[in-house]
Amino acid sequence: MSSVKTRRLEVRTDEETERLVLDASALLQVSKTAFIEEAVRSAARKVVARSDITLMSAEVFDSMMSSLHSADVSPQLADLAQLPRIIRR
Repeated sequence: MSSVKTRRLEVRTDEETERLVLDASALLQVSKTAFIEEAVRSAARKVVARSDITLMSAEVFDSMMSSLHSADVSPQLADLAQLPRIIRR
């Protein structure tokens, strides 16, 4: 990312996690900061992307889609539909 970095994040962690991060960043030949920043950015993107998606099994999806083709009985809605229209075309 080429933007100017003006914000700071701090995190407390245990020794094992720090060692794992150091080993991983060394394997990728990037700094500890770069490794953590990319990991956090990737995780955050996934969370934000999934906030707009509803996950369900294929069976539940098929059931939901087939239910859209059959009307529910709703006498109250039928009564409301018979009321005079306020807006005319």
